[in-house]
Amino acid sequence: MRLQEVCCSRDGLVKRNARGKGGQRISGLAAFWGMLLLALPSLHPVHAQEVARIPIVDAPPGTPGLGAGIRNNTVPYLGEEQGYDLVPLYLFEGKYLFAHGTSGGVHLLRDERFSLDLVASYRFQRLDPGDNPLLAGLESRDQTVDGGLAFGYRGDWGRLQARWTADMLGRHNGQELELGYRYSLDTGRWTITPWASATWHDDDLTDYYFGVSQGEVAPGRPEYHPGDAWTLGLGINTSYQLTRNLLAFMNLGFYSQDDVISSSPLVDEERSSVAYFGAAYMFGNVFEPQDSSPERAGEWSWRLNYGYQAEGSIATDNLRGDLSAAKDVDTNIAGLTLSKLVMDGPNVDVYARMAAFRHFEEEYQGKFWSYAPYVMVMGKGYTPWTEGVAFRFGFGLGFSYAQKVPVHEQVKQAQAGEKTSRFLNYLEWTVDVPLEKIIRSRLVRDCYVGITDVHRSGIFASADILGNVAGGSDWITFHVECLR
Repeated sequence: MRLQEVCCSRDGLVKRNARGKGGQRISGLAAFWGMLLLALPSLHPVHAQEVARIPIVDAPPGTPGLGAGIRNNTVPYLGEEQGYDLVPLYLFEGKYLFAHGTSGGVHLLRDERFSLDLVASYRFQRLDPGDNPLLAGLESRDQTVDGGLAFGYRGDWGRLQARWTADMLGRHNGQELELGYRYSLDTGRWTITPWASATWHDDDLTDYYFGVSQGEVAPGRPEYHPGDAWTLGLGINTSYQLTRNLLAFMNLGFYSQDDVISSSPLVDEERSSVAYFGAAYMFGNVFEPQDSSPERAGEWSWRLNYGYQAEGSIATDNLRGDLSAAKDVDTNIAGLTLSKLVMDGPNVDVYARMAAFRHFEEEYQGKFWSYAPYVMVMGKGYTPWTEGVAFRFGFGLGFSYAQKVPVHEQVKQAQAGEKTSRFLNYLEWTVDVPLEKIIRSRLVRDCYVGITDVHRSGIFASADILGNVAGGSDWITFHVECLR
C-alpha cells in the first residue's frame, strides 16, 4: 500500500548592551516579546512587517523563548470578513542564527549602529475562494516564504530599516521592498514605539494576489493586471514587562493601499487595519544558564528513543495511560535529541532541545526525517531518605517540520475530510527514572530510562501558520538519556 499525501526581522538590531504565475533596554523577556510580535503573519494586502514587531532587546546570544498571540485583521477581498488567528511563537536569538516566530535567518553584521541580516519570513497573505460566491471561479492564492536581506541603522533619533525580499517557493514569483522608521519610548516597564512604513510590491506579486487572469473572467469581474504598487502604513507597538522573563504586548497598524490594488475587481476595501496582542516568555541563556549552580554550568545531554505509532493523542488518551498502537497503520520512529541546560533549580530544570526523528514508513511512503526544536521544562522528584533524584517528568513545546506528512496523519485527516501540513506544533511529555537504580554501575551515572510521547499538532485548526490543520499524530517511545 502506498498513500499519496492528502495535501501537501526581527525588530532590527538587538540592542546589544546585552501565487505559481506563468531602542532601549527592557529585559531578556522583551526579547521573547520580540519573538511574539515578529511571529505575526503578514497582513492583507501587504506583507506588513512593522506591525509584526516586538522589541527584541538585550537578548544574549543563545536565548530561547516561547509565546502566543492573537491577531485580528481586515481582509480586503470581496465578501470576506475580519479574520482572527492564533499565532504560536518560537524564538531563538543566537550569535549568528535567529528564529523570530515566523521569520528567521542569519546575522551577517550587527553592532550598536548597523545591522545586516539574511532573512526568510512566512507570508500569510492568501485568497481561498471557498464557498464565497463573489470569489467563485478564482484560483487560490497561497502563502509562501519570502527571503532576502534586511539592513538597519540606529541613531538617537530612532531607527531606519530597509528590507528586500523575493518569493522562495515560486508562488507569486515577485519581490518586495519595505522602508520603515520607528522610535521607541522607554518609560520603565512600558515601551511605546510609533512607526511608519512604505512598501513597494512588484507587478508579479500584486498580479498574483489582486490580478484577474483571462480564465477567471466572470460577469462583473473583468480581466485585470494591477502592475506594481505602494502601500503606506502607520501604527504603534506597545509592550509591558510583567516580570524579568514575561512580557505582554499589543500592536496596532493602519494601511492605505495603492489605487491599482483598491481598483482590483477582487477588492472591496481601500484601507486595512490589524490589531495584534499576546504574551511571551524568554528563558535563560544556553551559553550562560540563568541562575545555574557552578557545578552544572555548561551541562548538556543526549537522548536516544525508539517507539511505535500510537492510536490516541497526547492529551485525551496517552496521559491517561492508554498507550495503544495505531489501528490503521503500523509504523515506527527513532530519534536523537541534544539538549542544553538553560536554567536549573532544585525542583525544575529548563532545557533548549533539538530533536531529529527518523520515520520508518516503508510499507507506505518510505523513510524520512522530521525535526523539532523546542523548550523542555523538566521537574524532579526525590526519595525522602536521600538527596538523589527518584524520577523526572517533563513537558516540551516547540515546532515540528517533517519531510513528508506522516501516514497516520494522512489517514486521520482524509477520514475527517481535513488537510495536512508538514509544519505543525510540537509537544512532548516524558517520564523517566535513574538508570543506576536498575544497573549498578558508575558507567550509567546521570543516565535515565523512561517513556516519551512525541506529538505533532495543528492546535485545533486555530493557527494559520500551521495550515489550519485540526489533527496530528503521536508516537510512544522508550528512551535513554544521559547528562554530560
